[in-house]
Amino acid sequence: MQNSLLNKYSGAVPRYTSYPTAPHFHEAIDCGKYAQWLQAITAKERVSLYLHIPYCDRLCWFCACHTKHTLKYEPISIYLESLKKEIATVGALVSRDAAVTAVHFGGGSPTMLRPDDMIDLMASLRAAFRFADDVEISVEMDPNDLDEPRYDALAAIGMTRASLGVQDFHPEVQKAINRIQTFEQTKSVVDAVRARGVHSVNCDILYGLPHQTETTVAETVKDILSLAPDRIALFGYAHVPWMKKHQTMIKEEVLPGLEERFAQMNLAASMLVEAGYEPVGIDHFALPTDSMAIAVREGRLRRNFQGYTDDAAEALIGLGASSIGQLPQGYVQNMPATGEYQRMADAGSLPVVRGIEVSDDDRLRRRVIEEIMCRFAFSFADLRSEFGNAVDAIVAEARAFAQSNQDRICLIEDDRFVITEAGRPFARTIAAVFDSYLASGKGRHSIAV
Repeated sequence: MQNSLLNKYSGAVPRYTSYPTAPHFHEAIDCGKYAQWLQAITAKERVSLYLHIPYCDRLCWFCACHTKHTLKYEPISIYLESLKKEIATVGALVSRDAAVTAVHFGGGSPTMLRPDDMIDLMASLRAAFRFADDVEISVEMDPNDLDEPRYDALAAIGMTRASLGVQDFHPEVQKAINRIQTFEQTKSVVDAVRARGVHSVNCDILYGLPHQTETTVAETVKDILSLAPDRIALFGYAHVPWMKKHQTMIKEEVLPGLEERFAQMNLAASMLVEAGYEPVGIDHFALPTDSMAIAVREGRLRRNFQGYTDDAAEALIGLGASSIGQLPQGYVQNMPATGEYQRMADAGSLPVVRGIEVSDDDRLRRRVIEEIMCRFAFSFADLRSEFGNAVDAIVAEARAFAQSNQDRICLIEDDRFVITEAGRPFARTIAAVFDSYLASGKGRHSIAV
């Protein structure tokens, strides 16, 4: 039965870190519209900042992020000057009464930055925005970049959460994805950041990688558990060589098949739960004391372009090439091409090139999809209290899908649409039922499991 469901519901669908999804962004949303949205941020609204560093000193072949390889620091120095100009331009439009409650450095490899550049970049942010006293500062880390001066600089900027990509510790798997990273390296990072007061450590594990087996996955999970990270993300490798050409370096014949991927996922998940981690959405796990696990229990879990989060900010401002922002009015994306981004930022312009303004129907469907992705259910009554009679169409769609579905992956229970345990691995596929854009979209997506 499980394999039957797997073959039926594991098609290619969006990851739903936004709705509408990025393939539906368009050029009608420009810097003028974005400036209006930024100026509309009020003192009551919380702000989250995402900074993109699109450089790596090695290119991992599995990666689907917007980044480029460089062995020279000069391009990074030039990029940082442009990034600081964008920070100043955006900051001048946002009310100083609005508090920044979270900052996330992503990439690429933010830890490639020299220590003085890390400190200077944070100074630029604090000069442009008002930070809350309890601001969370998270950084994506590559152990191969790090040394004592960088650790000290990260402590100096106030890093509170460290996120490490691990993927798989098996040498054959690492060689196949061009990501050599030993357990000892990883442990040294965890020890170093904890010694400097970081209160939360996240580790990413991938399944579905070339040459990966249930044995290598189990060994990696066991090693990660010995580090006792606060959070663990368990992602399926997204093989999208039509979008990321470097993924053609991975031979498809050594990728696990669909059933093997599913078995790897289930094995890793069961090991994490047995070790005391609580499931968070479709692909995260957290210790019961972690703020994300608490957010799940309190019904506050959210989903945005960074994945699952307990960040309650009403506005997410993206800074840097290709960054995506989410504001109450809609979404915006910066110029992806680094050189053109720098030209726009250096000219004092907002480097936005596309986006989408959300309609009332978009907001309703976004709420439904987020509820499915975060809580595996949504209440008709709760939706009606917020959206009124507009919910009737969603209720009809939910009832029709549940009634027509013979596999019992979802049902209607006490005026709620509920995904069953059997259906939870296919939450993305179920969420797609409520996506009014999907049929007309041109984007290609990774498989749902």
